[in-house]
Amino acid sequence: MTSAPADPPPIPLAGTLRGEARFWRVSFALFLGGLATFAVLYCVQPLMPEFARGFALTPAGASLSLSAATGVLAFAMFAAGTLSDAYGRKRVMAVSLFAAAASTLAAAFAPNWPALIALRAVTGLALSGLPAVAMAYLAEDMDRSAVGLSMGLFIAGNTIGGMGGRLVTAAVAEAFGWRWAIGAIGILSIACAAAFAFALPRERSMAAKPARVALLPALRRHLSDPGLRLLFALGFLVMGAFVATYNYIGFRLAAPPFSLSQTAIGFVFVLYLLGTVASAVAGDLSGRFGRRRVIVPAVALMPLGVLATLSQSLWVTLVGVALITVGFFAGHSIASSWIGLRAETARAQASALYLFFYYAGSSLAGWSAGWALVAAGWPGVALFVGALTLAACAVARRLSRAPPPIPHVV
Repeated sequence: MTSAPADPPPIPLAGTLRGEARFWRVSFALFLGGLATFAVLYCVQPLMPEFARGFALTPAGASLSLSAATGVLAFAMFAAGTLSDAYGRKRVMAVSLFAAAASTLAAAFAPNWPALIALRAVTGLALSGLPAVAMAYLAEDMDRSAVGLSMGLFIAGNTIGGMGGRLVTAAVAEAFGWRWAIGAIGILSIACAAAFAFALPRERSMAAKPARVALLPALRRHLSDPGLRLLFALGFLVMGAFVATYNYIGFRLAAPPFSLSQTAIGFVFVLYLLGTVASAVAGDLSGRFGRRRVIVPAVALMPLGVLATLSQSLWVTLVGVALITVGFFAGHSIASSWIGLRAETARAQASALYLFFYYAGSSLAGWSAGWALVAAGWPGVALFVGALTLAACAVARRLSRAPPPIPHVV
């Protein structure tokens, strides 16, 4: 039977409180970690039309540049969570960021499409050491009242990294080609990794010697919790809808009646700034008023946005993408902070399970929606994404009424 160290005992007293120097230092470091993660992971999204033209690919084929990374990432996080239990949260996260930056630089020199996909898969493997481990770090370090805001700031870093990575690659690719664009992201990520390693305090719990528990029974225990299962399903659905939208919105905007340039399409990702605000605000509201009260309104914005993207007006279409963005980041911020509070033990593994479903949604829906685009154009993608968002609303409603875990109430 596979075994792994259990999570260390809870931090004495209340944990890090809002406003403390450690709170802001941790939040800033993980903001940088989230920024680098999303910049590296999603920098290829605005390049998909160029990949399709340059390598003679279908839209679904071009989307493998993202799905290869997120697919490997989804599975590799289980090992990363276990490694962080044994060797420390900070150490695993720092090594992860440096390795991902190095593989991104290498991708800029890929000689052909298979080599590029292989290097993107390596990038996903390298990045596996950050998302779930960061969630576990915050759940263990922060006071319960501070987890929501700190997680929101971490996800805000995701949004800025996602936006900045897409803007940089779109602009640099139009001027110099996709290789220079990916190389620029690799260099920026090295800088973020260095700052992260310097700023993040070592986890307090490393002083305690962890006990040993069976890994597979711990995963089964998480999957047996109805509330955690709903959170896993929600992560799959909202991430799948979000990635499918951004994977193929460039194809819609490049075609009539909009016919936008590559740089202009790249500026659509400025809408990620709304996600930065939404994640921080949703995290704060969930800490103040309870996650059950805010999860449904947050997710309900997404199907409204899908309807708006069917408009022939550019501005209405952009408003639709904005609503999808806000709904996704607000919902993800609430759900991801809920995981560490709901799971009583093995929080790194609980976070890894959530992110497994989250990135599985990215890979499967992001790829499948490409066939909807080929079959029926953007209305086909909208139908596909709309179904995912309506299912997410149903899951969020059930989650708001799910019984609390025993013995603690969340």
